[in-house]
Amino acid sequence: MIKFGTGGWRAIIGEEFIASNIRLLSQAIADDLVAQEQEKKEIVIGFDRRFLSDRAAKWASEVFAANGIVVHFIDKISPTPLTMFAVKKMNTFYGIAVTASHNPAEYNGIKVFTKGGRDAEASVTQRLEDIANEIKVEEVKTVDFQDGVNKGLINIINPFNDYIDTILSMIDSEAIKNKGLKILLDPMFGVSKTSLQTILITTRCDLDIINDRHDALFGGRLPSPSNDTLARLKSMVAEKGYDLGIATDGDADRLGVIDDKGNFIHPNEIMVLLYYYLHKYKGWRGPVVRNLATTHLLDRIAESFDEKCYEVPVGFKHISSKMEETDAVIGGESSGGLTIRGHIKGKDGIFAATLLVEMISKTGRSISEMLNDIYDKFGNFVMIEGNYSFSKEIKDRLMKVLFEERLLPDFGCDISEVKYFDGVKVYFKNGGWTVARFSGTEPLLRIFTEMSTEKEAKAISNKFKQFLKI
Repeated sequence: MIKFGTGGWRAIIGEEFIASNIRLLSQAIADDLVAQEQEKKEIVIGFDRRFLSDRAAKWASEVFAANGIVVHFIDKISPTPLTMFAVKKMNTFYGIAVTASHNPAEYNGIKVFTKGGRDAEASVTQRLEDIANEIKVEEVKTVDFQDGVNKGLINIINPFNDYIDTILSMIDSEAIKNKGLKILLDPMFGVSKTSLQTILITTRCDLDIINDRHDALFGGRLPSPSNDTLARLKSMVAEKGYDLGIATDGDADRLGVIDDKGNFIHPNEIMVLLYYYLHKYKGWRGPVVRNLATTHLLDRIAESFDEKCYEVPVGFKHISSKMEETDAVIGGESSGGLTIRGHIKGKDGIFAATLLVEMISKTGRSISEMLNDIYDKFGNFVMIEGNYSFSKEIKDRLMKVLFEERLLPDFGCDISEVKYFDGVKVYFKNGGWTVARFSGTEPLLRIFTEMSTEKEAKAISNKFKQFLKI
């Protein structure tokens, strides 16, 4: 009943995301914490704006309290990075956020964090999954939430000020104040409004906000900042002369950006901009980490700085681990999540947005100008992505073709290498690549292709799609 993907446990509300399963998973985490013989048996719990998130957070708290584990309960809607920050600051062994991030509105879920405020490794989530699926419902312990508070087992906390102050301490606030940027924010009916509003007003930005009310259906859109979901933000930025449009996904760990001309800036480009900015303008030194479905332009930029770009599987836990291992400057993915050295070991759309504002302010150049400079120097890269749903029968066929028989189409390009460490990735001698992998959060096959032109990328992607008959 409990199955973790790359972004935690996610399930459809009313089918598998139900009180009994939430309590089973909480009991599994409690059992594991006790088994680890940690002297400090504490956990941080946060939740977002999705339907049932607040109640699910309380159900989980009641289980932990009944098992003698002290719960540090964030009693207001919380961005996932804020919860991760609290886990790091309070030095707890575990933390959880009740969220399904950018998934459709009918989903909810639980992300698990480990010591230091990082995404739980696959070995941890597999262990928790195994424990949860062995527990019987009658074995779950629980107490009333208010009783837990009265007994000191549930501690209400508000780490908001510390989180905001930490971000402000890592940026050049004076440079932003002196620039006086006009910014339009779209929280996508999620949880980023309070945090970003506080940061941007503190740094004297001229700020307007859209789509900030509580709507569990996210205005009928997927709460994921993309070219398709940010039409209103794009048009308003262009029509009303904003310097920047900022959007965050449902739990604010991913970022979407609209430049001063109303163009959507792909997450790949955000990664490129920030890595280039931190190296060239702020003098940071170190490698960069990306997952296998993120632009190879980062490789070229790293090479120009005599640095290395490390490639890892999809899942931010892989990025944060490799960053820690290599002391990388930045790590991220093409879906919009990234983090910076010295901050939390997980995605933070709020901090990333703030750093972009600093970049525009300190360089005196717009995002479009910065990107043109980078493409003139390193060449052009175009990525396209296709998502394809399937039945169990189709998935079995695809698994056989891709991973048992390991068959590939004739792409019409010379292949330099093929890797199977996370899906199948084909590297072409001309510097392009394509990858097919099953989503770890939804029943989808994803095909990513990057080439020097959109025409080439579409041709490669279509050949892959036709070959797989999807």
